[in-house]
Formats: sequence, structure tokens, C-alpha cells
Amino acid sequence: MNRQEVEKTIAEYLKPIFGFALKRCKNIHDAEDLSQEIVTRAFRALLAKDDVADMGKFIWTVAHNVLSNYYRDAAKSVANVSVDEIAELIADPYADTDADDNLDAIHRLRTEIAYLSKQQRRIVIAYYFEKRKQADIAKELGISPGTVKWHLFEAKKELKRGMDKMRKASELKFNPIRFESYGLNGSIGTKSLDEFFRSTLSQNVCYCVRNQAKTINEIAEELGVSPVYVESEVEFLEEYGFLLCEKKKYIVNFIIDEPTPELLAIQNEMYTRAAGLFANELYDELISTGILDDPDILCGQTDEPVFLKNAPRAEHNFILWSLIPYIAARSGRGLAKQRISFEEVATFRPDGGHNICHASIAADETRLSEEWAHMKNWVGPMWNGRDDGQHMWQIDSEYSDRPGIKERNIPEEQRRTIALFNEEKEHLLSKHDYAWLAEIGYIKTNGDYDGQFKSAWQIVILNGKEIRDKLLAIGTRIKEAHWAEFEALKAPFVQAMLNGIPPHLRKVREHELQYVFHSDGWFLLHCVMVLLKNGKLQEPTQGQRKALTTLIASIP
Repeated sequence: MNRQEVEKTIAEYLKPIFGFALKRCKNIHDAEDLSQEIVTRAFRALLAKDDVADMGKFIWTVAHNVLSNYYRDAAKSVANVSVDEIAELIADPYADTDADDNLDAIHRLRTEIAYLSKQQRRIVIAYYFEKRKQADIAKELGISPGTVKWHLFEAKKELKRGMDKMRKASELKFNPIRFESYGLNGSIGTKSLDEFFRSTLSQNVCYCVRNQAKTINEIAEELGVSPVYVESEVEFLEEYGFLLCEKKKYIVNFIIDEPTPELLAIQNEMYTRAAGLFANELYDELISTGILDDPDILCGQTDEPVFLKNAPRAEHNFILWSLIPYIAARSGRGLAKQRISFEEVATFRPDGGHNICHASIAADETRLSEEWAHMKNWVGPMWNGRDDGQHMWQIDSEYSDRPGIKERNIPEEQRRTIALFNEEKEHLLSKHDYAWLAEIGYIKTNGDYDGQFKSAWQIVILNGKEIRDKLLAIGTRIKEAHWAEFEALKAPFVQAMLNGIPPHLRKVREHELQYVFHSDGWFLLHCVMVLLKNGKLQEPTQGQRKALTTLIASIP
């Protein structure tokens, strides 16, 4: 096979090979060594072959052969061994390295090769492993033979320096972190966040540069893995805007929260007191004014079948599950000073996404409030609007029943629901559309589609601007009455959240803090929890959970 074909094949198998090694080794360092050796052996063997019938079988045969000889007792001295001598041993495809007194040195040299720059690594592999002439390497890379010679000279110095020192790794090598949660504000592109934070490696790459920019080699050394694997992760994360690069150093470009005990105490105090004031007064006024029976608040959600005539109206408790968080999120928007716009801080991503990403690290379980456990199942608010002002708004929580919500295209689902809601005002929908709406729990039907037929929307509908404004005015009056207290509660929280934020992310944090006590998931969750605990709000029935906390505000 020619070199280009071999390089392409090896690139495709790099991560699977590392996974193979990681499952069979006691630590990342051993896995790194094993995977490097598998790659090296496969690389040299493929160069000597004209064709391979089954590439997967060939690669894994090499992998198992290397594995069978890997754990031999090879604790040998590396003193006074030259880099050239060891490199020659590596380059010899017939050398019995397992029996060589310099086995440990060879393994360490392979590790150090991974710490070279991409250009130097290519030249070293071509010269020592492939036995190619410097002139040929220069021609392929588009550089002069003198530059190749200089790179080999510099690479040998770097390799010798690496061989002579003991590499140190941080705790992340032995105790890697995992994101407790991650999400975004704004529009998602064609890739989900799961694709970017797909592995422990990608998450730890981001974590170790959350406050300080580092080179690829510094990241690799801190994580205790080969720079070869870090390199591809870093390039992918930088391409999509999750890392920034300046002078070959990388720093995270989104906020990673790691709650401290002090912050947890401030946060819990603020939200508990604010939600207690707001949610109780909002609930009492909605009940006492009788506004829940307004004919412009529509909802046919019941546990009973849909009647062909006079379909029953949803109970107040179900309607409140949507209205309480909706009013909490959207009322009183003029009270806070909105100084930083979404456009100023959101990132445009190559897959079409335009959003602000955020992630959090698990806090000490012994210091967590009850709401932390509930927040793990919380998604939203999620909303989608039309040019005419009509919008669909919803949240997901442990009380709702929408399996696989992270795998679904929620924006498209919301747009389609709004369109079908408006279309049904004029005529019957297709059988396929009714079946889809029924499957996701947004509609119930009864009767013969081609005869006597009845449908009932199971979500809350605010039928017009007037009823929406009445509801939001109630929330605004309550927030106005307590706004000075809200601001006092918020001040220490804001200060704590801004402490330690890298300068380039401070504006992003300030933007997010503008929405505390508005479209803020923590505030909405606390409002619901306050009312559940004091018995004003009741848990939904099983039949109500699919459509729970879903609302369309219709503003003709």
C-alpha cells in the first residue's frame, strides 16, 4: 500500500485502537504505550503489503499479537542509550524488541514521539520508521531538504529532553471529571452537544483549560494521555467554537460551573426565598380572581375519553402546571436592566448552531439541596415563535413523560405543532397528523374520521393577546412589589458567579445573570417545588404527563 492509503487507514483506526488498549490496561499510560505500539506495527506492516482483503481483521490481528507480548517484565535501564540507537531498533520491523535490553527505553521513546509537533512527528516517522530519504520527505511535504534536516535535529533534542525527565500528571490522569450536565441557550445546529462532549477525554480537555490557556502537549501531560489523541479532540472542539486558540495555546470558550459549598448556600437561599414570595402569591391570585375559568384559556386535557359533544375542560391543577412557570418566566421583563444582548455573546457554529453553551461539574452530594436532584431531569424553557407573535412554550421535568427528548428535534416539533394547531382551526387534519399529535400527547380524538369526529387539544392554549397580557400583568405586579428584595437576594449570588470567570467569558456570564428570576430554570423549578411542598399544586396524573407544561400563546 502507498503511504497515503496507510495514513488514511491508520487515522480511521486510531480511536478504536486506543479504546481497545484502554479496556485491557490498568491505566491510561499503559494504554497509551500499547496503542502506540499497535499503530506502529500496523503502519509498518501495511506499507509492506499490496492489498488487504479484510482491513478490520488485519488491524485487530496485529493488535492481539502486540497485546500477547506487551506485558513482559522489561524493567531495563535507559542510561547512556542514544536516541538514534533506540530509533533504529524501533524502525527495524524484524527486531525482537521484547528481548532487547532497551525495551523500556523504546517504549518511552515512542511516547515522546507523540509529544513532537505534527510536522516533526511526520518527519521522524518517515525517516526512522519508513527508512525514507530526506529529499523524498522534503518533496512530499513541500519544504526544503535543509528544513527536513533541521526538523530531525530539533526533534532529536526534544526526544532526548523528554527521555531525560519524568513527566508529571495532575489528578485528572487518575481521577477524570465528568460533566454532570450540559446544555445550550439558542438554536442547535445539525450536531448535538453529545457529539462534542462525547467522551471523558473531550470533557477533560475542556475542563483542564477552563481557566488557563495551555498547549496541546500541556493538556496531554495533565491528562496523562498521548498528544496524538488530544490533538484531534482539540482541533474538533476548536473548529466548532468550544475552544479558542491564541499562539498555539487553547482555552475553553464556554462556562463550566463547578459549585463550591459557599455558592451552593447562596444559591439555595436566594431561590428558596424568592420563589416562596412569588409562587405563593401568584397561585393565590390566579385562584382567587377566577381567571383560570376565562374562556380564552383553552385546554381539553382530562383523564376521561374525548366526548363527541361538549368535551370536558381541563382541571385547574393541570392548567396551573403550565401557567405558573410560564408567568414566572415571562413576566416583569422590564424590571431588570437588559444591557447585553444574546447576539453579543452567542457563538455561530459551523453546523448552523447559534447558541451559548454551558456545562457543570457534579457538586459534593452532601451539600446539595433537594432541588439539585430534580434539576437533573429539567430541560427548558424551550420555545419557538412565529412572525405573527404566536409561540409554543414548554419545559420538561421528572413530572412530565417525554421519553427521548434529547434525541428529538424539539424546534421542528414545536414549529409543526403550531402549524397544525392553526390548520385545524380551518379544517380537519390528515389521519397521519392526528396520529402524530396523539402519539406525543398533544391531542385526543374520538369517533369516525370520515363521519362524526371530535378532537381535543391536551395542551394549554392562550387564545389571544388580551388573556396573555392579563396573566403576565399579574406576575409583573407581584415581582414589582418584591423587586427590591429580589435584587438584594441576587447581589451576592451575582458576585459569587463572576468570581474566577476568565475575562473573555465574563460578558457571557453577565448576559445569563440578567435572566435570574425570569426564564431561569432554577427559579421556575423552585416555584414548582414550593407549591408542591405546601400542597397547593398537586402532582399530575399519569395520563397528563405527556402534555404537561406545554403551552401555545395565540396572538392573532
